[in-house]
Amino acid sequence: MKIDDYELLLKLHEIGTIRGTAKAVLISQPAVTQRLKYIEEYFGHIIFIRTPKRLIPTPEGEIILEHAKTVMAGERAVKNKLAQSSEEVQGTLSIACSSLISQRYLPAILGEFTSLYPKVAIDLVTGISEDIKRHHKNYHVCIIRGEKLKESTCIRLFDDPLYIFDTEPFPTDALKERPLISFKSDDSMHELVDNWLYVQQDKIKPVKTITVDQIETCKQFMKQGLGMAVLPESVSDSMRDEYPNIALKLDGEAVSRHTWVCFQDGVRELPQVDHFIDELVELLTL
Repeated sequence: MKIDDYELLLKLHEIGTIRGTAKAVLISQPAVTQRLKYIEEYFGHIIFIRTPKRLIPTPEGEIILEHAKTVMAGERAVKNKLAQSSEEVQGTLSIACSSLISQRYLPAILGEFTSLYPKVAIDLVTGISEDIKRHHKNYHVCIIRGEKLKESTCIRLFDDPLYIFDTEPFPTDALKERPLISFKSDDSMHELVDNWLYVQQDKIKPVKTITVDQIETCKQFMKQGLGMAVLPESVSDSMRDEYPNIALKLDGEAVSRHTWVCFQDGVRELPQVDHFIDELVELLTL
């Protein structure tokens, strides 16, 4: 068994389908199927039951998956110790990052970081902040939005004010009734928006909600006149000059999303992690 085989097992369990796993690891579905067959033959047990919707671990599979987690944790620990003992910055840097930050800021940050430290291997997962928080102990560094992580060291990077945009004006002396276009985010974002829309003001009334998966889709729907959209300043670009908008405020203060970098105590002893956090704070703290 190779380390890659254990990694594949964990990826299959995480994603739940052979097709999705093949796409994630950039190999063909038949190749994934063949490798899984080899692993099951190696252990002498079926690891997953194939259902139409997802792979379900068998009882023996659950034991093997726990073993895979142990093997991968041991591998990371050895690499981290080697990285600590080396004068050159190397080793693995595992990052879990909010989708918005990963799309907007992370490519440039990682580009600069890897040019400075080319021997550091980047292990990156992106998603909504709530999912990252649930699994934060699996990563060296978490970059999240909303509330900071409890029982972690967190550095506030920047605040991201919210604006409501539309292609039609926001009258000050009449009720505005329009569809609201919402994108997939964590509950804290939806709570901020709902509190402002339905509790803090009475001039704007959403008549229905159109829900999309990506923030960019939300922007394009709004630009096509399909309804209003609440968007963070960081993704609005020149939209505040091009489209009618209102800043969300509560008691005179801007309604904002906080962005944090969070990590466990002691993880900065790893040089690759320490340098990345320094780089991140320097570039994103506003």
